[in-house]
Amino acid sequence: MEYGLVKFFHLVGAILMGGGLIGVWMSDLRSRQLYELKPFSEAVRNIAVFYDGLVVPGALLLLGSGTWMIVTFYGGWNFLHLPWLAGMVGLFAFEFIEGNTVTRLYFMRLRRLTRSALNAGEVTPELQKARAERVPTFTHFLDLPMLFLIVALGAIQPTTWSLFIAGLVAAVALATILTLVIPRLYPWGSEA
Repeated sequence: MEYGLVKFFHLVGAILMGGGLIGVWMSDLRSRQLYELKPFSEAVRNIAVFYDGLVVPGALLLLGSGTWMIVTFYGGWNFLHLPWLAGMVGLFAFEFIEGNTVTRLYFMRLRRLTRSALNAGEVTPELQKARAERVPTFTHFLDLPMLFLIVALGAIQPTTWSLFIAGLVAAVALATILTLVIPRLYPWGSEA
């Protein structure tokens, strides 16, 4: 009974985080299509709503339930001997740190710069420069592929590191392609 209950909370955390990351992705994509400040500001605000309302609570629920399951049912540090579980933990730790530093801080700064631009009545050079940054764009586009890899590891539970390595290469390649292609589709600020 205890395992089933903790696993349920773990799945709820994954659903919240996944839904939030999809919302963030869609809001970011929408913001790239908008050239007027007011609708752009609303799209950027929606990014914060999805992060703070779904991604963060989902990640915290995953952290708590995942830690509980590892300690209680997988022998604590013995999880390091299971490639699928060690891979999930490693990727989650990376995403948790990266998501709360690079990506989340970038979107918070973007929201602040958007407010300043609204007060100024025009797109500011700082906002244009922030929107063109590559590293936060890459880490943002890496979030969903990494989540899919984490879910794949948990669902398939491979006994070797092959799926982890192949999935990691595919996630980085997909994030790189999206980082190169999407900003070119919507050259933000050039028409503002």
